[in-house]
Amino acid sequence: MNNENEHIPVLLSEVITGLNIRDGKIYVDLTLGRGGHSKEILKRIPHGHLYGFDQDPEALIKSKEVLKTVGDNWTTIHANFAEAAEKLESLGINKVDGILMDLGVSSPQFDEADRGFSYRYDALLDMRMDPSSMRPTAYDIVNTFSLEALTKIFRDYGEEKFAYSIAQNIIRGRAKKPIVTTNDLVEIIKHSKPDSELRKKGHPAKQTFQALRIAVNDELNVLRVALEKCIPLLNSEGRIAVITFQSLEDRIVKEVFKDSAVLIGDKRNPFQVEKEYRLVNRKVIVPSQEEVLQNRRSTSAKLRILERK
Repeated sequence: MNNENEHIPVLLSEVITGLNIRDGKIYVDLTLGRGGHSKEILKRIPHGHLYGFDQDPEALIKSKEVLKTVGDNWTTIHANFAEAAEKLESLGINKVDGILMDLGVSSPQFDEADRGFSYRYDALLDMRMDPSSMRPTAYDIVNTFSLEALTKIFRDYGEEKFAYSIAQNIIRGRAKKPIVTTNDLVEIIKHSKPDSELRKKGHPAKQTFQALRIAVNDELNVLRVALEKCIPLLNSEGRIAVITFQSLEDRIVKEVFKDSAVLIGDKRNPFQVEKEYRLVNRKVIVPSQEEVLQNRRSTSAKLRILERK
């Protein structure tokens, strides 16, 4: 098994195959991360161009180092992927031939304790993908949101069975002193669950931390906006590939792709008009057993691909 701290691109061969990469074309990586996927795309387009987006400044620094080893036909942009269409238009790019979105939080983000993403390290509660963002942090949410709002976040975004109990204990805990660190929150979560739950496989704080990260970064709304803005950018035969890691994201991608690819009008109407997109894979693509053994973080990954006809 690989070192857990090593960043390994998930579903790499499936993404490269699925994007149907052609030299001389324009490709966009909306979630550049550490540049693992983009590096392989760039190798295949010496006469094309790659545009890479990330809202994490640290990720941009690291990815540039990786991309430099392949070529110079790339441009990196510090922005959330919901802004990608407008940013590309400002650069004179109105159509592209391939788009990638990898919605996993990168390994380094989890492994850098000071970002506050991980329940495995003690750090200040933050969880902003873009540290310069003015959005409320996890600390702000945990220490100011109402019982009802916290319960809804944990239930809807984390699918956490004990959402109300966790929210209730947060309210009680912060009445005595602010909940400042990840460890503070982990202890409250542990005390909010019965022993039978704590004995189960997996960390008891995983779902709550996921829910907070989604809320802090407005991830589900941003994902839907980004998909609806970016899909129309595709040229004919252009493809968009999206990797998700949890059911809420996958549901949105599945719905948006299906809505783009279904037939317009009543199926009984012989004059119905087909939409201009098709699902490349009707059955979701998941990692091989070998990949899961090599990279535990790939376990829940799902890949969906849509093509413009």
